[in-house]
Amino acid sequence: MLIGILQTGVSPEQLSGEMGDYPDMFERLLEGHGFTFQTFRVLDGVFPPDVQACDGWLITGSKFGAYEDHAWIPPLEDFIRASFAAHVPMVGICFGHQIIAQAMGGRVEKFTKGWAVGPTEYDFGGKTVRLNAWHQDQVIEKPAAAQVAGRNAFCANAALVYDDRVFTVQAHPEFRPAFVDGLMKTRGKGLVPDALLKAATAKLDTPLDSDSMAGQIAAFFKQPRG
Repeated sequence: MLIGILQTGVSPEQLSGEMGDYPDMFERLLEGHGFTFQTFRVLDGVFPPDVQACDGWLITGSKFGAYEDHAWIPPLEDFIRASFAAHVPMVGICFGHQIIAQAMGGRVEKFTKGWAVGPTEYDFGGKTVRLNAWHQDQVIEKPAAAQVAGRNAFCANAALVYDDRVFTVQAHPEFRPAFVDGLMKTRGKGLVPDALLKAATAKLDTPLDSDSMAGQIAAFFKQPRG
């Protein structure tokens, strides 16, 4: 199964040499599930020829806001809606989660209560799932087509499903602890409150459920569709 990675952001230069860029992280996350991958740098205006070019789509995280004025965001929203209409499965992570919601009629904003950073627990239908988070923006209003699959007290729309066509997650199952530590040191200082960075650093060794989330993503892509 060929998964097209729609790259909307880049790993900090100080980290990418050792830890890879965002597509590399998703390939590692989903290793062993039988996928092949092709990356399209949509942030540079490089889009697939059509929504059927791959068997499924995955939209990465980004430092950009879904609501910001960038030339590649409107065509990405058009692509999302076209993919949805064509029933091509799509997964969105962090920015991907947000831009899909926005494209489908939801609302994304910079959350007034601040940041979520580091190991964070979410309720997925009564099951606690712990994943690394790195975001201030949130889906404030979900689209009518979406159902909430995961949440916590800080993030009400932490995971969304749109029937069998779209599955999105606000957190970062692809981020390993060392990468989050690197983000805090390269992008966090002066952006994220020091107290929050300190608390997140203290939790970095907490076991994560990234592997189980990878399995959930893989199962979503592979499920039978008419």
